[in-house]
Amino acid sequence: MPDRVAVLAACAAAGTAIAYYLYTKKRASGGEVFGTGRDGDDVLCYTLSHGGKGIRVQVITLGATLTSLLAPDQSGALGEVLLGFDDAAPYHDGTSPYFGCVAGRVANRIAKGMFAIDDKQYRLVTNNGPNHLHGGTVGFDKRNWKCTAASATSVTLQLRAADGEEGYPGKLLVSVTYSLPTPTSLRIEYSASTDATTPCNLTNHAYWNLKDGGASAVFGHDIEVAADFYTPVDDTSIPTGEIRAVSGAMDLRAKATIADHGLSKADQGMGYDHNWCLRQPTGRDGLRPCARVYEPSSGRVMVVRTSEPGVQFYTGNYLDGVRGRGGTVSYGKHHGFCLETQHFPDSVNFAHFPPVWLSPGMKYKHVTEHAFACSKTAPVGEY
Repeated sequence: MPDRVAVLAACAAAGTAIAYYLYTKKRASGGEVFGTGRDGDDVLCYTLSHGGKGIRVQVITLGATLTSLLAPDQSGALGEVLLGFDDAAPYHDGTSPYFGCVAGRVANRIAKGMFAIDDKQYRLVTNNGPNHLHGGTVGFDKRNWKCTAASATSVTLQLRAADGEEGYPGKLLVSVTYSLPTPTSLRIEYSASTDATTPCNLTNHAYWNLKDGGASAVFGHDIEVAADFYTPVDDTSIPTGEIRAVSGAMDLRAKATIADHGLSKADQGMGYDHNWCLRQPTGRDGLRPCARVYEPSSGRVMVVRTSEPGVQFYTGNYLDGVRGRGGTVSYGKHHGFCLETQHFPDSVNFAHFPPVWLSPGMKYKHVTEHAFACSKTAPVGEY
C-alpha cells in the first residue's frame, strides 16, 4: 500500500481534489481495490480472518460476493473451497454463473416473471427461458454494494434498490453482514426493509468444492440434507406446487456420495437443482439443520444451518468449462455444488408455500451459518 502522506501530497500538487476524495474514501472503508464494476466504479475487497487461524474469507462489494474461502485440510494446509475469479469483470459481464453472489431481490425462479399484489399484476424481466431468475438481468449480483462497517472479522454491505427495478414494486434497502464468529465458522446475516409491499427472498449463491476449489468434479463428496420433503419441478425448473415426500434419488437424509445418491436419476435427469423443505429449528438460536458435507481426500467437513425453510441443492449442471482463478482453472459440469438457503422458488405464486412478502414496517431477516472442520472419517450423528 502506498504511503498515505506521499499520495495525498501528489494529489494536492496536481490539484486533483477528486483523486484525494476517492483515495481517502477507499482508505476509510478498509477495502482493497479488486477491479471495476459495470459503471467503472471501484469494486473493493475485504479479507476476514482470525489472525491466520482457521478459515480466511474474501468478500467484494460487487454483488456482495464471496470470492474466496480458504479452509484447512486434515494436515492443516489451507486450500480453496469456492469457485470464483480473481478479477471483477467476470462477475458482471455475463461470465459468472452467479459465483458467490447475493441473489435478489428474489432468488431462484418466478414462473413467467409474473405475480400479483392486491389484484395488480406485475411483470418482471425474464432471463431464464420463460422465467425470471435471481432478480433479473441486472439483479443484486451485478450491483456494487456500499460498505457501511468493516473489521478484521466482519464486513457489512448495503444496497438500495429503486421502485421498478427489473419490474419489482417498491424501494428496498438491503444489508448483508459476513462475519467469522469463530475461527472456523462463517455467518451470513441479511436484512431488508421496503416502502411498499414487494417480494423479498435473498440467498448466497456460492459454489463449493471442498476437495480442490473446483478443479475436479464433486461426485465423491458425501452429503446429507435434513429434509423429509422437496418441491418437484416442471421442465422449466418451476415448482409444480406439490410438496412431496423424499424417495429414491431425492432422499438425501442418509450420508452417501453425491454420485451414489443418484445424481443422474434426480428429477429431470440432469442432476440436482431442486428445493428441499427443511425441518423445524432444533436449537435455541432458531436455526434449522440444513446440510452436512464431507470430502474424504481432504478431510474437510462443512455443516450448514439456517433460519430459512428451504435449501436449493444444485450440482453445477450448467457449468461449461468457464475459466476461473488466473484464467487457468476450468470449472466443468458438476465441478461445484450450491446450498442456497431460501424460501421456496416461485412462492409468489403459491399461497401454501412459505410467504416472501415484505411490507412497510416489516423487517426481512435471514441467517445462515457454515461451520468447517476436519476429520479422517465421515462424521456421524446430529448436526
